[in-house]
Amino acid sequence: NCLVAAKGSPEAIAALCRLSADRVASVKVSVNAMAIEGLRVLGVACASHAGDQLPDKQTGFDFEFRGLVGLADPLRPGVPDAVRDCRAAGIRVIMITGDYPATARAIAGDAGLDFEDVVTGEILKTLDDAALSARVKTTTVFARIMPEQKLAIVRAMKANGEIVAMTGDGVNDAPSLKAANIGVAMGGRGTDVAREASSIVL
Repeated sequence: NCLVAAKGSPEAIAALCRLSADRVASVKVSVNAMAIEGLRVLGVACASHAGDQLPDKQTGFDFEFRGLVGLADPLRPGVPDAVRDCRAAGIRVIMITGDYPATARAIAGDAGLDFEDVVTGEILKTLDDAALSARVKTTTVFARIMPEQKLAIVRAMKANGEIVAMTGDGVNDAPSLKAANIGVAMGGRGTDVAREASSIVL
């Protein structure tokens, strides 16, 4: 027998484990409680498999839901001051993240961002180009955003006549870093792809 492990977004892992609706609802309660504390939440599952032949797809394993992992990624101490400096210089700071809305709210609050509402990737899917252009004028925090949606946000802001600087460090950030007027990559922990797509490497 071999042990097969899986991790990912809690909703994806719940689906992989074919959890009942009641169990999914229970998991969501736990996820929200962790996210409100500013934690990034992952679901984990495992399965055992006998034989040499592996299933064609991940769904071919009989996964058992093992629980949730909360990862703390606290802001660096200088972030609130940097946000204030940007605001004083007339620079509008926007947060775009793949995290849950509750996590995004907690982190944005700690960073000192002014925001009323959090716009999710699900909401963005329902917007046409004109509606997206209008939404990016007033939204400060975007959560549960996919990489292609980051790119759409950057393009919408540019279409509104904004000069856009984008920061990022991952492979998935490369398209939006390249599309921004100024792409800023993280040099220490950033990927080669992000650095190559950027105008500035910190």
